Amino acid sequence: MLGVQNPFFWIVPAASILALVFAWIFFKQLMKHSEGTVRMAEIARHVRKGAMAYLKQQYKIVIIVFVVLTIIFALMAYVLKVQNPWVPFAFLTGGFFSGLAGFFGMKTATYASARTANACRSSLNKGLQVAFRSGAVMGLVVVGLALLDISVWYIILNAFVKDGDPAHKMMIITTTMLTFGMGASTQALFARVGGGIYTKAADVGADLVGKVEAGIPEDDPRNPATIADNVGDNVGDVAGMGADLYESYAGSILATAALGAAAFMHNFDMQVKAVFAPMIIAALGTLLSIIGIYAVRTKESATQKNLLGALGRGVNLSSLLILVLSYVVLRLLQLDNYTGLWISIVVGLLTGWLIGKETEYFTSAAYKPTQDIAGNAETGPATVIINGIGTGMMSTAFPVLTIVVGTILAYLAASGWNFANMSMGLYGIGIAAVGMLSTLGITLATDAYGPIADNAGGNAEMSGLGKEVRERTDALDSLGNTTAATGKGFAIGSAALTALALLASYIEELKIGLIRLGEMSMSIGSRVVQTSAATLTDFMEYYDVTLMNPKVLVGMFTGAMMAFLFCGLTMKAVGRAAASMVDEVRRQFREIKGILTGEAQPDYERCVAISTKGAQHEMMLPSLLAIIAPVAVGIIFGVPGVMGLLTGGLSAGFVLAVFMANAGGSWDNAKKYIETGAHGGKGSEAHKAAVVGDTVGDPFKDTSGPSLNILIKLMTMVAIVMAGMTAAWSLM
Repeated sequence: MLGVQNPFFWIVPAASILALVFAWIFFKQLMKHSEGTVRMAEIARHVRKGAMAYLKQQYKIVIIVFVVLTIIFALMAYVLKVQNPWVPFAFLTGGFFSGLAGFFGMKTATYASARTANACRSSLNKGLQVAFRSGAVMGLVVVGLALLDISVWYIILNAFVKDGDPAHKMMIITTTMLTFGMGASTQALFARVGGGIYTKAADVGADLVGKVEAGIPEDDPRNPATIADNVGDNVGDVAGMGADLYESYAGSILATAALGAAAFMHNFDMQVKAVFAPMIIAALGTLLSIIGIYAVRTKESATQKNLLGALGRGVNLSSLLILVLSYVVLRLLQLDNYTGLWISIVVGLLTGWLIGKETEYFTSAAYKPTQDIAGNAETGPATVIINGIGTGMMSTAFPVLTIVVGTILAYLAASGWNFANMSMGLYGIGIAAVGMLSTLGITLATDAYGPIADNAGGNAEMSGLGKEVRERTDALDSLGNTTAATGKGFAIGSAALTALALLASYIEELKIGLIRLGEMSMSIGSRVVQTSAATLTDFMEYYDVTLMNPKVLVGMFTGAMMAFLFCGLTMKAVGRAAASMVDEVRRQFREIKGILTGEAQPDYERCVAISTKGAQHEMMLPSLLAIIAPVAVGIIFGVPGVMGLLTGGLSAGFVLAVFMANAGGSWDNAKKYIETGAHGGKGSEAHKAAVVGDTVGDPFKDTSGPSLNILIKLMTMVAIVMAGMTAAWSLM
């Protein structure tokens, strides 16, 4: 019998500790580098102070939300008896570790930007090493804390959950662990929405007034919003992305474990193997990510292609090694159909890689779609926006088809190449998501590297470093734009597969909820089925989850609407916060004499305060709607309505997220393509038109689009946590 005494399990906590140790080593190595001149250190200090001040304010609000929700969960668990009694504690730990991962990653990033700029004074390779190793801190902290949280919860629940049936006990353990994902998702949504509103309010204000109206370069120290812009890169693209992928990573592992427990209810030995498999694969991927991080290096004469190849070398090495070791693990575990499950893992990795490549094609200035948008800039901002929207819409086809093919292949490979074995097929989809995210340690490092390189360029500009240094930081920044765009595509793809696995896990949590309520049998037509033995198909029939049921259709419409409503709220939030920033920058240019001549210093702190206030105020409504919607639909329309809501939210949200991320990325890189000298270069009318397109795209790619990933999963997590309440209190 496998259990916590088995050495296989201890790979997971060991890998988590090793990841955290290497994150600490990389951080200490970073701190040994110099921040450069007094001016460079001063600018870094301003950014660091603003970022920490924002995060402190955000955590104050999030803590209040968490306290209120924890009290509600405690009442449901201990007074109303419709929820697992462990949920309040699991919810808190999920949110705490998610917030901690974002905090450590962002703190490292704020120390890294000046050091990266200073390293670029010596060589391009040294700058790449400093920025990438700093990004690796975020990657390793995320996977390290997630695996630690999972390991500790498994040990605790294995010791304290009492059940005479070991297979049923494993179901309780896995579904309980799954609920800490709601805490992670809630924290991630606040981090993504709040950080996204902050960074884009500052960015839009800095670009529209500074670059278009005043005609000064990006990151010019004369621009009052430039410090707020740099702060925003850290709170949105580092802390927000870290929290986002933390919950995707943990959610994919836990959902797969729950599906594995359900698939082997009648074979306990195989059940435990199926629960451990995703944890062990993720743990090995963490160890291989560390190896891949050390493989990233380049030469001083490196071109953009060489730089991209350097990062790709590390990611590809880790991915190839996990392919080999995952097969070894599945074979050693002797899991049923281990070859088919390994093929599902291969499919997951290939799906993530393909979506990254497809995103790169539609957003990189090296390819025709973005170059066409840049060409449209010669006829004004309207055609830039029209072409960008069209490019974003067209770009959805390839990732959607990739996910469709990947989902079907993963399902069929795990189920024995037929659609009859639904439990194993769904487990295959879950383990494909784990395969996609298994090397998150290095994948997230390439993403977090982007804002660090961006801030390094800002520091070099504001500090007045030489042209050669600025060229090096620009090269690193341009690479960061590509890795950030592919990272967003990767995050969206992983969200789709994870959400599919979570959708199936909802039924398993519903089963536990019914048993907790004392409903030990289910009448399905002329049959009576034991609740504990009911299959997914039985539940679909019992609750009449079919397209002919109007409750399902109403739920689907509501879920699709939620994606658009959420995006509308966040887009308008950025618009309002950006308008305040534009007014403030104009006021300072008008009232503080000598800013544009360099004789007076702008009031940076005022702009930081405006972004902070705007983000804190505006993030509440969209975030709370994501929590309220599944609860309201569950009470009014019951399980069929919730299944419809989650299906509609997933399908519409995934397509909309891809559209917004790719349209925004293409507008951004079209602007940068013109800044290299194309179509008149910086300061030309084409450049001004492209800047307008970029400002429209900013909330697309950095606020609304990425937040949809979390919306999809948070609604599912809320539904899972509230499954007992839905079963007990549904009005229909």
